[in-house]
Amino acid sequence: MRELKPQFLLLGMMIVATTAWAAKTETGFLNRTVVVGKTTYRYQVYVPAHWNKNQTWPIILFLHGAGERGEDGFMQTDVGIGTAIRTRNERFPAIVVMPQCRKNVWWTSPDMEAQALKALEQSTKEFHGDSRRTYLTGLSMGGYGTWAIAGKYPNKFAAIAPICGGIRIPERLRNLPGMPVQPEGVDVYAEAAKKLGPIPTWIFHGDKDPAVPVEESRKMAEALKAAGGHYKYTEYPGVQHNSWDKAYAEPEFVTWLLAQTFGAKPPAKK
Repeated sequence: MRELKPQFLLLGMMIVATTAWAAKTETGFLNRTVVVGKTTYRYQVYVPAHWNKNQTWPIILFLHGAGERGEDGFMQTDVGIGTAIRTRNERFPAIVVMPQCRKNVWWTSPDMEAQALKALEQSTKEFHGDSRRTYLTGLSMGGYGTWAIAGKYPNKFAAIAPICGGIRIPERLRNLPGMPVQPEGVDVYAEAAKKLGPIPTWIFHGDKDPAVPVEESRKMAEALKAAGGHYKYTEYPGVQHNSWDKAYAEPEFVTWLLAQTFGAKPPAKK
């Protein structure tokens, strides 16, 4: 048998190395796009370093706040769950989907809701997300969106975690496109709790929040209690609007969230 010349051996090794590199799965924060109607939206998806296609993965949909609205596709990763992942990524063994809401609208706008859910659907297919372990969380405007979307699609999420959000839309924002109509004289908190049913919920809020009154979360906790819901409520003394920093750093938060499975017996009431 003829011996291969050194240059051919080197070429063969380079081909094998290149093939292996090309086959390596992308992980970390990845750029993606989704199309709704004729509009393309950019979003980010976090994929753990140890991801593999031979199993299904828990998947979290994160809704950012009003300050991160735009079209750059990046800003929503700089506040909230994105920061928590970068600080200690080993705590997040899950796919995390981070869409971006456009300016001057809220997550309750039909197009914004549609692009968020489509990004979730697309990421579930691409990264083998588990439909029975799909979760929803958001902060501030995204907290409002978490309550609204979970109430509209209660069979989609195994658990939710709204942070410094609320139910009753502030009067100054009620004329924004896509805002739901909330007639006076209706107990919107009781209605919201009824829609959520038994979805396990962990609510977070700072008691000194100047942007979203802490009463919004207190009233929802009371409404869930009255409706027989399954919830946890954490209120941070002295904390203002950025309660998400503490919430996403809670040692038990991710463990609790990923322990919930759609269709499983609800946890004991807190």
